[in-house]
Amino acid sequence: MKNIENKAAYKKGLRDGFPIAMGYFAVAFSLGFMAKKCTLTPLQGFIGSFFTRASAGEYGVYSLVVQDAGYLSVVAMSLITNLRYLLMSTALTQKFSSHTSLFKRLLVGCCVTDEIFGISIAYPGPLNPCYTFGAFSISTPMWALGTMTGIIAGSVLPARAVSALSVALYGMFIAIIVPPSKKDKAIGIAVAAGFVLSYLARSLSVIKQFNISSGTITIILTIVISAAAAIIKPVLINEDEMDS
Repeated sequence: MKNIENKAAYKKGLRDGFPIAMGYFAVAFSLGFMAKKCTLTPLQGFIGSFFTRASAGEYGVYSLVVQDAGYLSVVAMSLITNLRYLLMSTALTQKFSSHTSLFKRLLVGCCVTDEIFGISIAYPGPLNPCYTFGAFSISTPMWALGTMTGIIAGSVLPARAVSALSVALYGMFIAIIVPPSKKDKAIGIAVAAGFVLSYLARSLSVIKQFNISSGTITIILTIVISAAAAIIKPVLINEDEMDS
């Protein structure tokens, strides 16, 4: 019975991960142009993207490599731009059944990206790890393949044409946040607050003078908004349901 449930969850993850995979390919394709400037081979680009899966993180690292930056700068850039995944993984721990093994929890943490976190946190009831594994197994190879293809393509296609393909990823974000916002006003308000505060944080000169990175701003806003939402309208969880 458990195997049947796991197979169903995995197939659902594959289905929900398909549009993510398409968006990933387009974005990673444009990222491949930057990787080419670093003189990465297609195989190196594929392996690097397969294990990183972070557009901002990879772009930041590639930019530093082009500038011949030191190893310490590259490590610092990776930590800052990807620190938000620590928050996402922590949030997902609240979605697991108490019977979920530590090994599976760690594997899910390795699968987390912005989009996979979005569909995983929206999974109805306790999260079956196989669902996340399914989304990961289709989206990650496409991300890596996109980078590899972008390196091969080089400068054949106009940069504007490649950048236009990344619009699909923004549409995917909207598809993730709109349904939950319609069902719960608190989520809708939190999402709206995120947009407004994020814009202000990047626009107000008072904040700009501190030279805070966009990744750090995202982390701070995530903590503040999530804490405020949890205090104002806490989610009541049925323990029997979580253990099922």
